[in-house]
Amino acid sequence: MLRNIKKILIANRGEVAVRIIRTCKEMGIKTVAVYSEADKESLHVKLADEAVCIGDAYTNNSYLNIPNIISACDINGVDAIHPGYGFLSENAEFASICEECNITYIGPTSKMISDMGDKIKAKEIMKNAGVPVIPGSDGGVISIEEALKVANKIGYPVMIKAALGGGGKGIRIVNDDKELEKQYYICKMEAKKCFNSEEVYIEKFINTAKHIEFQIIADKYGNIVYLPERDCSMQRNNQKVLEESPSTILSEELREKMGSTVVTAMKKIGYSNVGTIEFLVDTDLNYYFLEMNTRVQVEHPISEEVSNIDILKEQIKIANGEELTLSQDDIKINCHSIECRINAEDAFNNFMPCPGTINNIILPGGIGVRIDTSVYSGYTIPSYYDSMILKLIVKGRDRTEAINRMKRALDEIDISGIKTNIDFQKWLINSDGFMGGQYFTNFLKNELVNKNEFIK
Repeated sequence: MLRNIKKILIANRGEVAVRIIRTCKEMGIKTVAVYSEADKESLHVKLADEAVCIGDAYTNNSYLNIPNIISACDINGVDAIHPGYGFLSENAEFASICEECNITYIGPTSKMISDMGDKIKAKEIMKNAGVPVIPGSDGGVISIEEALKVANKIGYPVMIKAALGGGGKGIRIVNDDKELEKQYYICKMEAKKCFNSEEVYIEKFINTAKHIEFQIIADKYGNIVYLPERDCSMQRNNQKVLEESPSTILSEELREKMGSTVVTAMKKIGYSNVGTIEFLVDTDLNYYFLEMNTRVQVEHPISEEVSNIDILKEQIKIANGEELTLSQDDIKINCHSIECRINAEDAFNNFMPCPGTINNIILPGGIGVRIDTSVYSGYTIPSYYDSMILKLIVKGRDRTEAINRMKRALDEIDISGIKTNIDFQKWLINSDGFMGGQYFTNFLKNELVNKNEFIK
C-alpha cells in the first residue's frame, strides 16, 4: 500500500543529514531537521525546509532523545522518519515507537533490527538461511570455563565479541588461555558499559582476511537486488578508514556466488528496505558471515558511484510502499570508486579528535570527484560527536584512474584552523599495500606499530 510520504524528519546530523535532504529535495519531499544546541549552525539545519531544536549538546538529551524526536514529528506533521546511520538508526525500540505512532520508519521492521542487532541471534539466523558463518560458540558463553572450552576446541587465536556490539567496540583478540582468562571479563564489562548487555560470544580469529560487504535493496514484495561489493578492509581499531568498490580479489564468479547467497538469505528471512551484509573472505577465498547492518552505511556513496543508483531514493520509495523497479540484470559495474574518510583528528598524536573552527576550506573538484560533507568555512566543529567531517569520493574508469584521481583530490583539499587526517590518507593511498590491492584487515595494525608519522 502506498503511504504517500510528503514530509520526512531526519533524526540525525552532519553529512548524512545533508545527504538525505538532497535526495528528498530531488523527490519533491519536504524535510525537517532536528538539531542540538551545539548544532544550530550546522549545514543540515540551513538546508532543511524546517528545523527543530531537540535538546542540548549531549546526545542522550538530543539525538538519542526519542520522546523529543517524536514530539518534533507531531509538531511538524511529518509522515516519515529517516534515521541515517549511528544514533538511533539500529534502535529497535525507536523503530517500534514510530510504527505505534503511525510514522513511517524508513528502514526495516523493528523485529528485523532487533534480530540483526543481536550478533548471536543474527549469526544463527544466517546459518539457518544457508550463509557460511565463522566457527565459534553456539550462542553466548556464560562462564570462563565455557569460554576456555570453546577456544581450545576451535583453536587460538580467537575473538571475544559483545553480542550487541558495533562500531569496533566490545572486541578482544586473544592468543592463549591466560589472555582469555583476563580479556573475557574486560570484554564483558565493556559490553555492559557500551551496550547495556554483558553477553559475549567467541569466534575463530581470521588474521589475514578481506572485509567484503554487499549492499542489498529489497522491497516489500520479495524483489531483491545486490550491488557490487565494497572492500572495507582498510581499518584501524576495527573501524573503517578507506573503502573501495569493486574489490580486487573477487572474480565475477565469486561475486555472483556471494551475491546470490545474500539474496537467498534475505528472501528466507523476509527482509525489506536497504541493508548491508558483511563478510570476512580468507586467503583461500572462503567467505564467512560477519554481521548485518540494517541501515544505510557511511560508505554507501561508492556503491552509488559504481552502480549509478541513488540508494537513499530507493530506500524512501520502498518505505513509501513502492515496488522495486530494478532487476539484477540492471546492476552493472560502471566504474571503480574509492572513498576516504576525512576526520578532524591528529593522526600524528594517536588520532586524537581535534574539534575547533575551520578558518577556510578549499574542496577538490573536477571529473569523478564527489564531496559529502556538512562543514564550511567559519564552521565550528563540536566536541560532542564523531570526528568525521567529510567523505571524499572519487571514481575512475578503472582502479588505476580512481587512485590517481584520489591522489589529485587529496592534494587539492585544504582545511585550515583544525588538524585533520588528510596527510594520513595521502600516505595510505600511496602505500604499496593499497596500491597493490592485496591488503587485509590487519594492514594498518602491522604498518602502524611504533609508527607516529606517515610523511617523511
